[in-house]
Amino acid sequence: MSTSPHSPFPHSAAPPEDHRLSPRTGYTRAHWEWAADSMLAAVRPYATPSGSLIDLPGPASVSGRWSDGLEGYARTFLLAAFRAAHAADPEPVVAPYATGIAAGTDPASPERWPTPEEIGQARVEAASVALALHETRAVLWDRLDDGVRERAVAWLSQMSGIDVPQNNWVWFRAVVAAFLRSVGAPYSTADIEHAVAATDGWYRGDGWYSDGDERNYDHYNAWAMHLYPLWYCRITGDTPETAALSARYRERLSAFLQDAAPYLVGGDGAPLFQGRSLTYRFAAAAPFFNGALFDANPLPPGLTRRAASGMLRYFLERGATEENGLLSLGWHRRFEPVRQPYSGPASPYWASKGFTGLLLPPDHPVWTAQEQDLPVERGDFTRALPVPGWLVSGTASDGVVRISNHGTDHTPPYHHVYSRRAYSTHAAPDYDGPDPDRETPVEPLSLTGRTALSRSGGITTASAVNGPWEVRVVHAKGSDPVRIPGHTLAGAAAPSGDHGLTRRADGLTSALLVLYPAFNATVTLHRAQDVNPYGTHSATPVYEAAASAGAPHAVALYLGSTPPGTLPTAPRLALHPTAPTATVTWPDGQSDTFPTGAA
Repeated sequence: MSTSPHSPFPHSAAPPEDHRLSPRTGYTRAHWEWAADSMLAAVRPYATPSGSLIDLPGPASVSGRWSDGLEGYARTFLLAAFRAAHAADPEPVVAPYATGIAAGTDPASPERWPTPEEIGQARVEAASVALALHETRAVLWDRLDDGVRERAVAWLSQMSGIDVPQNNWVWFRAVVAAFLRSVGAPYSTADIEHAVAATDGWYRGDGWYSDGDERNYDHYNAWAMHLYPLWYCRITGDTPETAALSARYRERLSAFLQDAAPYLVGGDGAPLFQGRSLTYRFAAAAPFFNGALFDANPLPPGLTRRAASGMLRYFLERGATEENGLLSLGWHRRFEPVRQPYSGPASPYWASKGFTGLLLPPDHPVWTAQEQDLPVERGDFTRALPVPGWLVSGTASDGVVRISNHGTDHTPPYHHVYSRRAYSTHAAPDYDGPDPDRETPVEPLSLTGRTALSRSGGITTASAVNGPWEVRVVHAKGSDPVRIPGHTLAGAAAPSGDHGLTRRADGLTSALLVLYPAFNATVTLHRAQDVNPYGTHSATPVYEAAASAGAPHAVALYLGSTPPGTLPTAPRLALHPTAPTATVTWPDGQSDTFPTGAA
């Protein structure tokens, strides 16, 4: 385990751990309150005098520093709203945001906010402002001067009918419309109807939404698509319309929590490293708490807290905050390459979405039940998730969760976070330039049990997974060479000199073994520095071969723990080209026969 060299929050000691109530994490509700209070205190020195803009240090986003200042206000206001809900004295928590909204919505103020019409990013932040105003209605909104409320309505009203991308952004308009309706202001019915209809079209089943029309599956399913529709219902209140919608959205969230979410959390608390906006970090805890908040939770309350608290502790212990207590752009520590063009210094504060559990009262079972183990802590598992096209495998001995990806692509410009065939909770690809396994949309062909088949352009890929192993068979058309990377490992220890294997000091090992010899095939260890979100030095075993006119390339990828001085026992593979199928015999004696397709 890597740990931060400094306390997560200077001048703020963590509460005592309770390993009776929380045997895995030691974290209780007090730790979530401490983290929220510390995060809010850390940003205050960077606020303008009124508090309307929070200008955090670091490179500006593509939207510019003015927009980034609004982002700092809106995303931390969200956190303050959740923290205030059951605070002994909520007024000091929300007071800076009351003065901030007064100045931010004043067109004559030198500290005013950019409007949604002026800067596109303000359309995102408007939803956080509206949501936070709803949650602080009694302690903030209802106490604002009439003139301030009128100006806030005028600022938010610019969202009505405004152009937004056809993805989760449609809910920014709808949530604002719901708030405007709740305060008796004019609102756009069309914005609401469009968000509902579009979201139904993006729902693919089994608790999974695509973020838009393509095969875009990642954490946005959890911290956006399962969040805003239910918050729209929460703001709207108890009406016949929302009763039907809420039931629909709760059923979908329940399916996601039942079938997928807990299986994608590592034993060390890490969420899966895959997708966009990973700098939001423990925002990935949002669906667990929201399941309890919206009565859509099929999980035991102790498992809900185990998953969420594991994520919070995971990041706080690994350098997510810097010496000034601010969340950095990165994963463990500051790591600028993880940012997208829209990422500014305050973007990481969408981690606030992970704090929705603070809306639950302190005596709620989520806070009082004893922690229960994650699936990967209960035993080894393999799980097929047909909608995103993932084969998931977890191993209890090391807590590692891996996915073999046969269905998620999110075409350009996001190759570096979507185009990989393999992802994990314990490893991440290097960010040293485009190096995808494939660069065209993926066509899922089959996925069941422990095997999957898909096609991308002229490349057909078949996988079988079991424990720490993935056996992969690739057929490629054309004259392009074949390149298959294994799992990238980063850590303090220098990688092994073995060309197909690299091992960390804690025993976590990545290996790539050739199972079917191809002409002029090589396996090398690609070493890099300062390009991996998990650590300074990284190494990736890589298979490369010349074009082979459709002949198969077969390798075994390993990611798991091995004792010092030992190598993992490799699976055996038999190809049946006339079928076309392959049979893999695993080290534990089990076997799987699976289709390999044709180029």
